[in-house]
Amino acid sequence: MQAKVRTVAFQGIDVLPIDVQVMIAPGNIAFAMVGLADKAVGESRERIRAALRALGLALPPQRITVNLSPADLAKEGSHYDLPIALGLLAAMGVIAKESLAGFVAMGELALGGSLCRVPGVLPAAIAAAAGGRGLICPASCGGEAAWGGFDASDEDRQAVLAAPSLLALINHLRGQQTLAAPEALLDDARASYPDLAEIKGQETAKRVLEVAAAGGHNLLMIGPPGSGKSMLAARLPGLLPPLEADEALEATMVRSLAGEGGDGRLNRRRAFRDPHHSATLQALIGGGARPKPGEVSLAHHGVLFLDELPEFARSTLEALRQPLETGRVSVARASAHVTYPARFQLVAAMNPCRCGHLMEPSQNCGRAPRCGSDYQSKISGPLLDRIDLTIDVPPVGAADLALPPPAENSADVAARVAAARKVQRERLAALDAKGKLVDVEAEPTAGLLSGMARGWSKPRCNADTDGALLASIAEPDAEGRSLLTRAAERLGLSARAWHRTLRVARTLADLDGSDAVRRLHIAEALSYRRPLQRAALAA
Repeated sequence: MQAKVRTVAFQGIDVLPIDVQVMIAPGNIAFAMVGLADKAVGESRERIRAALRALGLALPPQRITVNLSPADLAKEGSHYDLPIALGLLAAMGVIAKESLAGFVAMGELALGGSLCRVPGVLPAAIAAAAGGRGLICPASCGGEAAWGGFDASDEDRQAVLAAPSLLALINHLRGQQTLAAPEALLDDARASYPDLAEIKGQETAKRVLEVAAAGGHNLLMIGPPGSGKSMLAARLPGLLPPLEADEALEATMVRSLAGEGGDGRLNRRRAFRDPHHSATLQALIGGGARPKPGEVSLAHHGVLFLDELPEFARSTLEALRQPLETGRVSVARASAHVTYPARFQLVAAMNPCRCGHLMEPSQNCGRAPRCGSDYQSKISGPLLDRIDLTIDVPPVGAADLALPPPAENSADVAARVAAARKVQRERLAALDAKGKLVDVEAEPTAGLLSGMARGWSKPRCNADTDGALLASIAEPDAEGRSLLTRAAERLGLSARAWHRTLRVARTLADLDGSDAVRRLHIAEALSYRRPLQRAALAA
């Protein structure tokens, strides 16, 4: 007696088809599993045995062989429980083999027979829909699976079977019960973020925060302890517009792979990830013995906040250079090579020196100025070159703290940011319609979602533009180009810094409602280059 059930394996965000082949044949009583199964998959034997016993069923006293094909691909995770159990039930004649032919199955079995949530349901659902199949999954994952893009024209066939237990699924497949179709739910994009009006003083920092939000630019804040750097960063998500539909799908897919799917709702709120400075390279970038998305991927289309930037390990910070430039991260291991999307907005904060009070007249730093130079040297030049906006955040004085709360709140700033983002979207859409917008090709992948990878580097705001596209939208006027040329020579700006200055200038023009990039926009953009360059110019 043989049966076959389709399931999936994950390589990064790619979904690879796996056939679970079950054979029950005469011979010594055994339950053998082959096909490079890891420990979690091997332990499914006991979970399946207990779940079937809870239903009043027992495995036949024969030799049971389960093959996970292709056999040379490593299989990891507990989501193989359900397809193996369904394959056994089909081979035993409890359910018809034909009832499983058009489905991909995944789910973890509890000892009592209930189905538990597993990671990766959303990308598995998208892959199943692309292959013309339905999906069988736990009920707790049904809302997530409903976003898979299944063909709604076939009313005779339910695309997603989200069952609370193995018994309910068996009854549905045998026609004795009907499982309700899960509903694709959207999470409320409105969230209670900290308000910008709670910050007194720091008007320059607020202005730069608005510029960063409007263009999606990376930001570094340098200031003494207690000057409000973390408070400013925490208010950035409240200034950003909600995710577009495709952005929300990509971000939710990454969180699903990491096991952070929540209640299955598609979340349109932008992620705000703030890992501690003790985070390892694998935690920040991704990877590990069983590769998983890191913080840079979990912040996809959102904000990654790194507080106390020089306290991060040097190797960890240097690993940010590739994703900051390409919008994706590739993790190469001897056993696997996986790629995750990582189009995030970096916001970092640091003290000017280890004691935090460099150049403050009211504080006494006994090792100045070497204290500052040694501390700031922990951040490499290539990494600083990838940061568009660098500002000094001075301490807030007693006079500022005594003032009433500012009249302008986050909603006011968010309205201007939304207007600037709308201008950018319309501009890029017009260029796309003329055939001038060429997406950056992601590196080819082998999975069913490889086509979606090409959208990871699609320009969505000014910070994503480069090359000919940037030249076509951010060409400054004659006075602006002259200023930029002189500043580049005196400051020693790299080609990357030149282009990033143009991006910031384009955003400043959008906030001013100007079609052209003028001299004043170039001048303001140059003022946000890193302070070390400005100090060198003054010297």
